[in-house]
Amino acid sequence: MKANKLTKETILNVGTEDRGFPNFQVGDTIVVHQRCKEGDKERIQLFEGDVIAYRSKGISSTFTVRKIGANAVAVEKIFPYYSPMIKAIDFVRRGDVRRAKLYFMRDRIGKAARVKEKVMTKVQKAAEMKKVAEKTIK
Repeated sequence: MKANKLTKETILNVGTEDRGFPNFQVGDTIVVHQRCKEGDKERIQLFEGDVIAYRSKGISSTFTVRKIGANAVAVEKIFPYYSPMIKAIDFVRRGDVRRAKLYFMRDRIGKAARVKEKVMTKVQKAAEMKKVAEKTIK
């Protein structure tokens, strides 16, 4: 059966509702609370790292988080933004980056693999909070 009066854009936006996650960008450090099901038990697993990519494509939006694990082994996970497996996202700190994708971080080791923190004054923080509040009202 043929879909009537549905375009690609409307199909992509079906099922997208506000998840209540904080606004984050590429370069930010976040903590993702992910539901893990093992047998008949379910638990929450935390994954903290830097956002190195964000793909905004409606219901199939994803973001990639990279962390340095045990023995200096890097671990990357791609999370679907609208997945019910993500319980919550906590914002840790804002990163100071000038790229949309931070894939070059994969080649770096040690201190060079860190994202510099964006330091803001009280006035800048207040302006950002005001901007976020205006977005939530609209």
